[in-house]
Amino acid sequence: MKKIFFLAASIAMMSSCVSKKKLAESQAEYSAFKASSENTLAKARTELRDCETSKIALESDLKSKSGDIESKAKQIKALEDQIEYLKKTNTNLLDRMSDLSIVSKAGAESIKKSLETLNDQSKYIKDLNSSVQRKDSLNLALVMTLKRSLSDINDDDVTVEVKKGVVYISISDKMLFQSGSALINQRAEVVLEKVSKVVNDHKELDILVEGHTDNVPISTGCIADNWDLSAKRATSVVRLLQTKFGVAPERMTAGGRSEYVPKEANATDAGRKLNRRTEIIVTPKLDQFFQMLANGQK
Repeated sequence: MKKIFFLAASIAMMSSCVSKKKLAESQAEYSAFKASSENTLAKARTELRDCETSKIALESDLKSKSGDIESKAKQIKALEDQIEYLKKTNTNLLDRMSDLSIVSKAGAESIKKSLETLNDQSKYIKDLNSSVQRKDSLNLALVMTLKRSLSDINDDDVTVEVKKGVVYISISDKMLFQSGSALINQRAEVVLEKVSKVVNDHKELDILVEGHTDNVPISTGCIADNWDLSAKRATSVVRLLQTKFGVAPERMTAGGRSEYVPKEANATDAGRKLNRRTEIIVTPKLDQFFQMLANGQK
């Protein structure tokens, strides 16, 4: 009987120990589950906030895209209208080409002659341009030769340049003449001799000598006015080039321009000084120039 009681007591104690162990295990599982659930809940809340933020951004972007879509739709409509217009224009052109395709023999011959005329004109213009370029090259060479020849002369007294397609040699009246006189100074003969040597080397060129004055009136026993003075000065230069330096007279022309082609305003002494000058203008002979054009067309 005692054995039975002891066995029952042992069984009861063993059952109590097992229940406590299971309870502890259950509590641990609950704590782990609770912690995991809380983490999951926190993560879900974060993801929810991110979704709401993304939703707001997407709604804003969608609104912006709607405006772009509307703009693109208008552009597409405009392009479609343009395509339709071009189609109509193309159709009209095809119709006109169809009409033009029937050209009479006389019309075709007329078109051919017109094209030949255009080709001839184009060739003439090309040849003319080539001739002008050759003339410009000649002018440049002439200027360089004159400047080398006159390199020891004061630049204020003698200038050499190309204007209006021809070479201008401008000599101050201080270098050439005494005030109010048409008599050439002796020291000016050195300049005219050097100029004559260059122009005598280019017999294909003509020489125009122009006298210029300022606007100060003049009247003496020998000179009536500035017209008279400018013409007499030009004639004196031409005469000296012919008689002393051998320039052919048929190549030269003398002319007076008086005060009416000034280089500067006559309001100052400096301006009047520049205006008192004699210009030797070296030009191509027109008949030879046109002959050069004719040769260029062959």
